[in-house]
Amino acid sequence: MLTSAVIRQQFLDFFASKEHQIVPSASIVVKNDPTLLFTNAGMNQFKDFFLGNRKPDFNRIADTQKCLRVSGKHNDLEEVGVDTYHHTMFEMLGNWSFGDYFKKEAIAWSWELLTEVYKLDKNRLYVTVFEGDTKEGLPKDEEAEAEWKKWIDPDRILGFAKKDNFWEMGDTGPCGPCTEIHVDGRSEEERKAVDGRTLVNQDHPQVIEIWNNVFIQFNRLKNGSLEPLPQRHVDTGMGFERLVRVLQEKHSNYDTDIFAGTISAIEGLTGKKYLASESKSDVAFRVLADHLRAISFTIADGQLPSNTGAGYVIRRVLRRAVRYYYSYLDYKQPLLQQLVPVLATQFENVFSELKQQQEFVSKVVKEEEEAFLRTLDKGLKKIDEIFAVTSNAGTRMVDGKAAFELFDTFGFPLDLTKLIASEHGLDVDEAGFNAEMQQQKNRSRAASTLDTEDWIVLDDYSLSDFVGYDSLEIETRVIKYRKVSSKGKTGYQLILEATPFYAESGGQVGDQGVLLFGEEQIRVTDTKKENNLIVHFIDALPTRIDAPVLARVDIGIRRNTEAHHTATHLLHAALREVLGSHVAQKGSLVNDEHLRFDFSHFAKITEEEISRVEAVVNSKIRQNISVVIKEMDKDEAVQMGAMALFGEKYGDRVRVVIIDPAYSVELCGGTHVTTTGELGFFKIEHESAVAAGVRRIEAVSGTAAINLVNETFRIVDLVKETLKNPKDLQKAIENLQLENTELRKKVESLEARQLAALARELAGKSEQQNGSTFIGQIVEVSSADALKKLCFELKKVLDSYLVVLATAIDGKSYVAVMLDESTAAAKNLEAPKIIKEHISVLIKGGGGGQKTLATAGGQETGNLPAVIDKVRSLL
Repeated sequence: MLTSAVIRQQFLDFFASKEHQIVPSASIVVKNDPTLLFTNAGMNQFKDFFLGNRKPDFNRIADTQKCLRVSGKHNDLEEVGVDTYHHTMFEMLGNWSFGDYFKKEAIAWSWELLTEVYKLDKNRLYVTVFEGDTKEGLPKDEEAEAEWKKWIDPDRILGFAKKDNFWEMGDTGPCGPCTEIHVDGRSEEERKAVDGRTLVNQDHPQVIEIWNNVFIQFNRLKNGSLEPLPQRHVDTGMGFERLVRVLQEKHSNYDTDIFAGTISAIEGLTGKKYLASESKSDVAFRVLADHLRAISFTIADGQLPSNTGAGYVIRRVLRRAVRYYYSYLDYKQPLLQQLVPVLATQFENVFSELKQQQEFVSKVVKEEEEAFLRTLDKGLKKIDEIFAVTSNAGTRMVDGKAAFELFDTFGFPLDLTKLIASEHGLDVDEAGFNAEMQQQKNRSRAASTLDTEDWIVLDDYSLSDFVGYDSLEIETRVIKYRKVSSKGKTGYQLILEATPFYAESGGQVGDQGVLLFGEEQIRVTDTKKENNLIVHFIDALPTRIDAPVLARVDIGIRRNTEAHHTATHLLHAALREVLGSHVAQKGSLVNDEHLRFDFSHFAKITEEEISRVEAVVNSKIRQNISVVIKEMDKDEAVQMGAMALFGEKYGDRVRVVIIDPAYSVELCGGTHVTTTGELGFFKIEHESAVAAGVRRIEAVSGTAAINLVNETFRIVDLVKETLKNPKDLQKAIENLQLENTELRKKVESLEARQLAALARELAGKSEQQNGSTFIGQIVEVSSADALKKLCFELKKVLDSYLVVLATAIDGKSYVAVMLDESTAAAKNLEAPKIIKEHISVLIKGGGGGQKTLATAGGQETGNLPAVIDKVRSLL
């Protein structure tokens, strides 16, 4: 039996023999493309080539690409583990032609690889072609059909509509007709009973698509129309997991050697046996084996779990996995983190980044698991309560507010609640959930998105060129522009033929500056990358968009930003020197005001360590070391020890920033100072935790550091002046603190005596209401806390009682409600309910507390007498 490693290599070797350049997988985490969170198809990293924004170094390429499909248009999450062939993270084997070969070669080589190299039975193969679409004005793909007739019986060529045989990555972008190859993996008896052609594209678990040849011919515009691309391309994708399943003659992807090691490890850890059935426990095995890959490879590529965006997608997947092993494998402690080493070892020769970061990834996963396990049991009990209420109400729809409470209080992602609800035969009110989410965030979806129109192209053939390493001013022209809308505001984006503006990348913010169209000046507020385009953000268009333009970067902002960028390199090296070689950059922000640097480390940095790091960096600044920037082959850079960021995509030629070859050598596309002395000095302002195993340092250098020192001295001088210029400032502050503590104790003692006296006075004003002692008074106290203390004093002198005390302080109302256990039981009253149901509306506020004592605060002070009357009426 062929192993998965051999099958993968045979694919790459085959296309290498067809003059394809073999390239590594891009990061699973997408950068510089606002339309995607993750790489969801093999073609993502080549999008610029299809659009004509960039020229490829090779016209023929082959690779295996890490892909993730858990959100958006391409979302396989709900099928994962339930069926045997869908995955969140998967490998996509692909061969690519950029304006070179087209349908004839792609189809012939597909057939050759499958039938002559992999030796698949030709009688088990079916192919599909695009049958056309009258609404789009697209004809049937007769060219692909004619090519297939050279290799396969026409009865095995099936036509399908746009849904199945016209491939689009998203709502906009490169697209075109496709031809798929399907394999019938059923037994001979089953094949004789039912014709395989009737099962193609019918979601049959044994008649599955393994390869899709996409013929990129069009670009889908924002308005929905299609425009022909300048060149035609081939984009193919073969699902590696499905291919291995077919070649290893398995009925499930999870029965192949791709997943066998992980499933065996789960068996060993949980003591459960995997039987490859449809039981919940076996679904859990498959979910874990799949989700582990998505979580681990994404974290290794630089995306940490979080509460927003791509980070939240990963947190959702992880929590889904935790719930499966908790509920169906009866495993109550972190499991995924114990499986990371198994996965890292399996893929160390394919995707080595996970093995290199194994300890870090394990740490992040463990802390995420522990955090969710702390609330999972309570959350599952709450779900049972919610489901019981839903069923008793005679409905199958779980209330959206209840689903949001599970998310907000217990950390249950909506799709996890939906999953559990479906297991009970229930649905979830998603609209209600989304309404609660929007209300909490106090913003609508429209306010957080950028709506872009199609590009208006002035020049079809020019490519954008960055010259900002060497020049901050250049005469150029606009080659295309478009209108954008965000949060109710309208602006514009434009592309220049050549630009000195650095686009936000690698943590460095985008340049600002001006565009001079003759006498007309247009402000550039930001510069970002979209795929390989450098996009300039402006608020208004010039009178003549086609006029020559002088592009000028704001020198002050750029220079200060460069100082902070160089400082991050010095800081990175210093952290590795002081804390250890395990330190690796996990993110950064560099602008003209400060720098923020995230790095892997598992403990809080001590004051002594911070001082040592600062000393190392400032020593390098004083040495005034030349910052040498070289372009070289990537292999040469790696050999000289250049550090690269995990998750970043580097070409064959790279930019290397060298600050003393023995100290700091990093791959970096950002801009830098020429000597370290330009930084002046370096100062760390804050150190904190960001996520599991990730710390953050915020610091300043250059002009920002000078401003920090000046502001610090100003504050110190102000404090000295306030304290009458003592000789020893620290001693004076310590004496002031001591004096304050002693005075506070005296005040608290006096207040305690006053409250005790007031309590005795109030007890004398008590009244009897329906067999209970009632005290209701508006009192004068110093704070809400004093109001609560007064209740405790009353408790000492009362037996059976209901007390409501109110006060107004600085224009706000405060109320305390207290009752004893016997009164609460006899009258069926609880202090928090009294607050919620009767008092909150009167004081325009709210609060809560224990059954026998609750407090509230509000904005309305005029209704305090009504509050007392209302509580009295409850008796």
